[in-house]
Amino acid sequence: MKPVSVGLFCDSYAPVVDGVTTTVRNYADWLSKSLGPTTVVTPSAPGHTDDESFSVIRYLSMPTFLRPPYRIGLPHLDIRLARTLAASEFSIIHAHSPFGAGHIALETARKHGIPIVATLHSKYRDDLQRSLPIGLLVDREIRHIVDFFYAVDQVWVPQKSVAATLREYGYKGPYEVIENGIDLEPPADVDPYRVRGQLELGISQDTLMGLYVGQHTLEKNLEFLVRSLPAVIDALPEFRMIFVGVGYAKERLKEIVAELGIAGRVTFRESIRDREILKTVYARADLFLFPSFYDTSGLVVREAAAFMTPALLIAGSDAAEVIDDERNGFLSANDSDAFSSRVIQVLKDHDLRNRVGIEAQKTLCRSWRHVVNEVQDRYSAILAGRS
Repeated sequence: MKPVSVGLFCDSYAPVVDGVTTTVRNYADWLSKSLGPTTVVTPSAPGHTDDESFSVIRYLSMPTFLRPPYRIGLPHLDIRLARTLAASEFSIIHAHSPFGAGHIALETARKHGIPIVATLHSKYRDDLQRSLPIGLLVDREIRHIVDFFYAVDQVWVPQKSVAATLREYGYKGPYEVIENGIDLEPPADVDPYRVRGQLELGISQDTLMGLYVGQHTLEKNLEFLVRSLPAVIDALPEFRMIFVGVGYAKERLKEIVAELGIAGRVTFRESIRDREILKTVYARADLFLFPSFYDTSGLVVREAAAFMTPALLIAGSDAAEVIDDERNGFLSANDSDAFSSRVIQVLKDHDLRNRVGIEAQKTLCRSWRHVVNEVQDRYSAILAGRS
């Protein structure tokens, strides 16, 4: 089979740790092994050195003061990028953002006469409403996003519920569902990881532990989560909550924790880039708390499931689409008291947690290798349709 060269364009990538970075990195890693040369095209990250098994092209960027550590890419101002892309030999392009990276991806695809796929990863209206003070400006940007998705050759979403966001924005065209995967192999025996997690976190075997891993942003409903904790702490004296990650809201969340008088029971850690350490943290947790309405897929829920740690989500959220309550996870109403009560109920029932954690590992852990096999087949079908 003739090698296929793939260009993956995204507005966020390492050193940022989020779902898009994880998705793009795994696409690039597996596609470069099985399909052909794969290149990630993304904004520059001063001080970061790329050490990937595939090519990474960086272009001019500037810091964003509203959403650190993200950066704003300036692809149209980078002359070197224009020359590099003009000489590129991509067979197919996949855009993972409808903004700067997406537009330069679309321009490159049209100039070279090659197909372009685009995936909707986020609820962009939420981001725009925080960044733009005027509703009319938000509506205008949403129309630009819809126009972008109409302009590409194929639109993908990570699960069916995400298509509702596209429809809400005004996109009425076709779409394909391509699920995300995880790069953490579910172990046959979780106990050794759990023991190492106790040492890593400095907590005892008997401590009940809640865990959140991800970007610390208000869009992810984290203030709701923090304000639900006092009731849990009052009911469960041995309970501890661990937050792992970075984001613009982290200091604000710490302030709320202090105001609530629970700082001694809540720990904030930086992002854990060592995946071996992260495995132990997932394994040590008793319940993964993920009340986000913002996330379209929730890779961290699946990563926790790999280590038999079930998650509690809000019923009706996109990320909750894959959760069957009390079978492979838990659901709560979007109410702080109800959420607190559900945390308490689940943490008090060891047998239920154990049974649900086993089923979560069985049903939620699709490897990136299998995902990218499907992606490869889809790319090949698109290219065959062009020949």
